[in-house]
Amino acid sequence: QVQLAESGGGLVQAGGSLRLACAASGSIVGINTMAWYRQAPGKQRELVAAISSGGSTKYADSRPGRFTISRDNAKNTVYLQMNSLKPEDTAVYYCNADYYGRDYWGQGTQVTVSS
Repeated sequence: QVQLAESGGGLVQAGGSLRLACAASGSIVGINTMAWYRQAPGKQRELVAAISSGGSTKYADSRPGRFTISRDNAKNTVYLQMNSLKPEDTAVYYCNADYYGRDYWGQGTQVTVSS
């Protein structure tokens, strides 16, 4: 079993920055890719960025440059640095972990960007 705990969400003005963190606990050996997804009201959950255990990254096409995913394997934590935030970035952000092909999810953290 893997437990994921997100933190760092909140209310920020457009143009501001936030850094999300997701700490993994439990059976962490065997976690491969970790990722951030987001879900806005009335929309489907979508990938924001992903990072493998070796550090390879993948970003959704529409978000290159503003968002940066990173991972600290020693702390079992993945981060999402979000800069130049826009109101359309408002969503619940979820952490995801791939553990031997099985998906685990955090409870989500709300990010609200005001105009």
